[in-house]
Amino acid sequence: MGASSSTSELVRLDETLWEIPAATRPDMRVPARVFADPELVARLADDGSLEQLENVATLPGIVEAALAMPDIHQGYGFPVGGVAAMELPDGVVSPGGVGYDINCGVRLLALPLSAAELGARREPLVHELSRAIPAGAGGEGPLELRPAELDEVLREGPRALVVRGVGRDEDLERTESHGCLPGADPAAVSDRARERGAGQLGTLGSGNHFVELQRVEHLFDPAAAETFGLGEGQLTVLIHSGSRGLGHQVCTDHVRAMDAVGRRYGIVLPDRQLACAPASSPEGRRYLAAMAAAANFAFANRQAIAHAVRSAVERVLGRDAAAGTRQVYDVAHNVAKVERHGGRDVLVHRKGATRAFPAGSDEIPAGYRAVGQPVFIPGSMGTASFVLAGEPGSMQRSFGTTCHGAGRALSRTAARKRIGGAELRRALEAQGIVVRCPSNKGLAEEAPFAYKDVERVVEVVERAGLARRVARLAPLGVVKG
Repeated sequence: MGASSSTSELVRLDETLWEIPAATRPDMRVPARVFADPELVARLADDGSLEQLENVATLPGIVEAALAMPDIHQGYGFPVGGVAAMELPDGVVSPGGVGYDINCGVRLLALPLSAAELGARREPLVHELSRAIPAGAGGEGPLELRPAELDEVLREGPRALVVRGVGRDEDLERTESHGCLPGADPAAVSDRARERGAGQLGTLGSGNHFVELQRVEHLFDPAAAETFGLGEGQLTVLIHSGSRGLGHQVCTDHVRAMDAVGRRYGIVLPDRQLACAPASSPEGRRYLAAMAAAANFAFANRQAIAHAVRSAVERVLGRDAAAGTRQVYDVAHNVAKVERHGGRDVLVHRKGATRAFPAGSDEIPAGYRAVGQPVFIPGSMGTASFVLAGEPGSMQRSFGTTCHGAGRALSRTAARKRIGGAELRRALEAQGIVVRCPSNKGLAEEAPFAYKDVERVVEVVERAGLARRVARLAPLGVVKG
């Protein structure tokens, strides 16, 4: 089935939800559903993401529906923006439903001063951030870990760094799952994965990863913003990075292992990229143990980057500014987590999607529990990013999930054909955005027009009742991987 045929099969269920019925294909166990508006749906005709979503709907153990967020685009096996819940114990786990960059995610820091107070120190601060945080595909980090120390990070996440003075206890409280997924087993992580990750803690990586200096441009919900510690005009720093080479290798290792055993479990797949095994099987348990370890590594990576941000703030703005730089929250994008939804235990795969739990959830830090979990939806370079709060609709409609960004509209190659990196750099600097990036080619791949309109994506999320807008953040400077 071609990609373009899938849009014609979509049936509109309500203002923001579209469905490909389960009867469309004999192998679909549940419907495939997309949160979108008509314009976002029209854009899906050009890639294979809807066919991928239909394929996800064939997986053993899937419940309710294969879901996609408004930032959906083609990925590996699962579309990016895909969500699938598998009933335990026999539903499958699929590494492609988590992705190669395990626990790619975002962390927001709030500085104790305004953009006006920053003034002419903006360029020196962005320059200092780029000096402090290694970026690019290789990237050797500032923290050399011995094997036993790496094991601690894989088991405990950022807590293993806080005891060494990297960050603060309060950062852990304001991190999803306190930065530590249960069941992590360093022994499930291959030697090759460990080699690739050992020197990369505290590094940005490449692709769409970034550290962005921003100002709070507008408050939609002043009371929730105050709870999150955000005020109009305030400076923020948004960090987007993941588990680097370690997580990539974990995915590679386990896709290969599951591809080899699928038929033994009677699993027939429409696409080998969906390689999977029952979550309760030895292969499933081994992957979940390695995935949790890689996720903990990613939380620790963002912890180390945040520590470098505070150090850069201290060098440019002084000790008080660094001491007052507090973490708002840190959320994961690419993980599978055991949760309870609809009265049953399910393994929720979120691939380029983020938790959005509503007020009252005991998974939310106590200080935020009255307003809902903080959610971050970054735009692309040069466009706004949004802070939102989870809403009850997310639990009713999407297994407590919303989208993680604007979502690509053009491939990296197509973006490079339309603009050169040097030209894009000049255009961004003409808008007053300071840019630091080691590669003009990499910069061009992340051009704003290569992404969907973040305002439109966020509007769908809000109208669907998954999360509500709290604040809009405008970019002042960006350090790209």
